[in-house]
Amino acid sequence: MTESGLFPGVTVRTLKKFEDSRGWLGEVWRDDELKDGVNPAMGYLSSTRPGQIRGPHEHARQTDYFVFCGTARFVVTLWENRNGSPDKHRRLEIEAPRNSLTLVIVPPGVVHCYRNKDTVDGLVLNLPDALYAGKNKKEPVDEIRHENVPGSPFSPGE
Repeated sequence: MTESGLFPGVTVRTLKKFEDSRGWLGEVWRDDELKDGVNPAMGYLSSTRPGQIRGPHEHARQTDYFVFCGTARFVVTLWENRNGSPDKHRRLEIEAPRNSLTLVIVPPGVVHCYRNKDTVDGLVLNLPDALYAGKNKKEPVDEIRHENVPGSPFSPGE
């Protein structure tokens, strides 16, 4: 998958899986391959049930570093929402196929959501560059939620 046509700062890449008789291994994060100052501060793994959506939301300062683990097929939807962008509110959809490791880096100001389009639960790893709720979880959460905003231009559709 190439990066042409993506919003500035967004990265989408299929990660290589190294397979042998025991199974497979995939390098999901290497600091020698990071660009644009992406520097993960924490990590979490989530499971999303079939048909469920996470988002849409955006961050004012945080960059998300998603790895779709290949356990299910996901569709990732992005909307450019940075002030001054000629692509403001432009929508992109990216497929993260089953049986493939897909990296999607989402910078601040890009609204994003993902939907499990499969019949099985799907796993997603995120290595954001900011701590959730700050150090010791004592700061405001950097999240602008759009899920329940009437008339929002950020509707994931079906």
